[in-house]
Amino acid sequence: MQTQLNTETFDATDDALIVKLVEGFNDTRGMKRLAFAEILGRVGKPATPALIDGLANHENPVVRRACAKTMTLIADPTTIPTLVHALRHDDDTVVQASSVGAIAVMGKEGAQVLLDIVRSPDYPDSSKGLATWGLAFVGTEGAEYLYASIDSDQEEVRSAVVGALTSLVQEKEDQQALGLIISGLTDSAAMVRSEAAAALGKLSNPEVVPHLTTVLDDADVDVRKTAAMAMMKIGDASAIAPLQSALEEETDEAIVPVFKLAIAQLKKKQEEDEDGWD
Repeated sequence: MQTQLNTETFDATDDALIVKLVEGFNDTRGMKRLAFAEILGRVGKPATPALIDGLANHENPVVRRACAKTMTLIADPTTIPTLVHALRHDDDTVVQASSVGAIAVMGKEGAQVLLDIVRSPDYPDSSKGLATWGLAFVGTEGAEYLYASIDSDQEEVRSAVVGALTSLVQEKEDQQALGLIISGLTDSAAMVRSEAAAALGKLSNPEVVPHLTTVLDDADVDVRKTAAMAMMKIGDASAIAPLQSALEEETDEAIVPVFKLAIAQLKKKQEEDEDGWD
């Protein structure tokens, strides 16, 4: 079959052959399943009906997992309804996660569907959590939809968007995305401010430290804690002074150790960096 694909003699209208390839996912050998997935991925959209049937109806969860993962290779938007159904109703958590991964590669369509799941009251927290995770993989094609959703009236959606924008900054140095994350530090909802602080910590960019200092005295203890941890992750010595000032003003004994740890780690790194110049 690989030879047929390479020589462009594979008959993509041979439904029986495509179904046979999907049944190949029953193989206990992972490399074999991967080979079948690669073949079906190259077949493309003609393989979609058999993959949809396999994901929706096959009794073997290994086959359902492989069908969802193969849909990621094809990125056919017509598979979205089946993928959403699998997320909501399949009892296998790997199938659920694989379905979200397949939705995420659909660009704008995928971003819209995943955000709809986050904002819907009809999905359990587990599904919403996976949808939030999937948003990080929608890429630049879904960026515009993420930008537009930052003003959602639901704090869960705004928080999910802030988290998703992090990958755009990391992979594409998207300055608009960075600006939206920073603006999340002043959001009315603590969960969004906390997510924004965590996102900035992942970026490892010393230039965001001044923004993080603005929430060291936030009314919410989790926001203050997350900001301190983010500064520690970034590892820039400029965070030491504001952290020490915040420590002196901190009234919640539960997070005092967090501030002390962040300061200690930053001082240690500063000393190591200075030693490196000897």
